[in-house]
Amino acid sequence: MRAAVVGAGPSGFYAAGELSAAGFEVDLYDALPTPFGLVRAGVAPDHPKIKAVTRVYDKIARRPGVRFFGGVEVGRDVTVAELAERYAAVVYAVGTPDANALGIPGEDGPGSHAATEFVGWYNGHPAHTAHDFPLQVERAVVIGNGNVALDVARMLVLEPEELSATDTTDHALAALARAQVREVVVLGRRGPLEAAFTNPELLELGSLARAEPVVAADDLAFDAAAAAAFAAEQADPGSAVPRRIEILREYAALGTRGASHRVVLRFLRTPLAVERDADGAVSGLRVAVNRRVAGTDGGAARFEPTGAEETIPCGLVLRAIGYRGRPLDGLPFVPARGLVANDAGRVAPGTYVTGWVKRGPSGVIGTNKQCANETVARVLEDREAGLLWARADSDAIERWLRERVPAVVSWDGWNAIDLHERAAGEPHGRPRIKLVEVEEMVRRAAS
Repeated sequence: MRAAVVGAGPSGFYAAGELSAAGFEVDLYDALPTPFGLVRAGVAPDHPKIKAVTRVYDKIARRPGVRFFGGVEVGRDVTVAELAERYAAVVYAVGTPDANALGIPGEDGPGSHAATEFVGWYNGHPAHTAHDFPLQVERAVVIGNGNVALDVARMLVLEPEELSATDTTDHALAALARAQVREVVVLGRRGPLEAAFTNPELLELGSLARAEPVVAADDLAFDAAAAAAFAAEQADPGSAVPRRIEILREYAALGTRGASHRVVLRFLRTPLAVERDADGAVSGLRVAVNRRVAGTDGGAARFEPTGAEETIPCGLVLRAIGYRGRPLDGLPFVPARGLVANDAGRVAPGTYVTGWVKRGPSGVIGTNKQCANETVARVLEDREAGLLWARADSDAIERWLRERVPAVVSWDGWNAIDLHERAAGEPHGRPRIKLVEVEEMVRRAAS
């Protein structure tokens, strides 16, 4: 039997690996000519060790019976129904590419952007490389308390020399070298106990060459309910919260030390409006000051406005408040959650989902392996139950696909792109210089 996996990011590769090990031949599709999803286009350039996981994916792609079809977008080039007609099983690992909106006045317009646009811009995602961000401003505000928020803040204050040896795109390197941003405020609606960033990401803020982390001691002052919640976390040997609070308290005790750049962590603030000047440029972010309210019957704490408001002067606002998937005609989409409806990965016999479009944008890269294992277990259950059967053969599928997308990129084509990028970066001491235009990628792949 041949299965299709739609989306060649971590979740897609892990699913392809499990399906291949279970005896399926696998066709791995991606809308871009390049594989690896957010490992290539989402992981911060100064985290090269994380990107080393692509070696695992390369081995999966080279297994007998596994093929890569890059530059093929489901919904544009082929349909869900057409894939179902040709494969015994189709696993969708398309992620959650759209950013959540704040829904506040002034959010739309220049100077207010989703963090996904900024991340894609400095990582070379073709959909975002043409964006223009106002970096000639003194202060930026990043809304969100997860790892993406800290990545974005860090990228805005890194020394040009810290970035010059990375695979940050050339256009971003040039723009960030000219940037005038001196302070980045990272804003969270909830308190420090509930922050979603990991401790390693938080610790990185303390080792930047020219920037210092700043935390207000008042944001770490716990009332009785918060103190009780913190005590419960301290009693849990698996909790990361006590170490997080310890790091934040260390930053607060250090105060400001005269660094040229700062990353300011603020908590208990909800954005109310992006304020703009007479020319339409961002001039500030108006926020409500919140308080933590203990949950009832052991439930989660709530965060309610106190009635106080503040305005943070700034010239750039980036929101990192979560992501949602896009509907695909033929799959049952749940708009409220931005996910495809599924039961442990099964949409229906023959149709499955894995990764963020299955469970939501959560976890780290390795989380997708367990998620893919669960989904493939449903595939194998349906195979054992006789609910799957062979459909079109391998050659027929490739002929059909190349008629639809003559410029489809194979794994050999990706290797040609990879070789070109690495060769371009080597004289400059960089891992690669990325191609950022689809047409150039396709041309290199054909070579």
